Amino acid sequence: MSTTSSLHHFVFNTYKRRMTIPHRHETDLYRYIWNLLAVKKCHLLRIGGIENHIHIFVDIHPTISVAQLAGELKRKSSLWMKQSGLFPGFEGWGKEYFAFSKSANERNTTIEYIKRQREHHNKVSFENEIMTMSLLSCAEWKDEMLT
Repeated sequence: MSTTSSLHHFVFNTYKRRMTIPHRHETDLYRYIWNLLAVKKCHLLRIGGIENHIHIFVDIHPTISVAQLAGELKRKSSLWMKQSGLFPGFEGWGKEYFAFSKSANERNTTIEYIKRQREHHNKVSFENEIMTMSLLSCAEWKDEMLT
């Protein structure tokens, strides 16, 4: 049997980065996304976020591309969020998304980073977070996440 590891960290922001994911319903959203990933035979390692964006750390099944998975997750979760009535004001996800491959050595650091999103965003804006993720190399970003 073949063995693969395709670890990816995704970030989806809400349309215009509006605060439309109520804290009291984020677990409902996370369970929905977890189910979508399970159907695709992808293994969710961690999910978390705040009112205007979510982080998803996943081991992607080898038959699925990053773009395909991101598109399906955004499309299906957006429809569900609008129909559920739990996310008033949610107009959809932003057009863009962030996806970054991770090594096995970065697994625990990435999980811990996602766990601490609420605390992290008391100090760092979403805009600065994405800029940092985009500009820094893996090693630099790892050091930045731990501070």
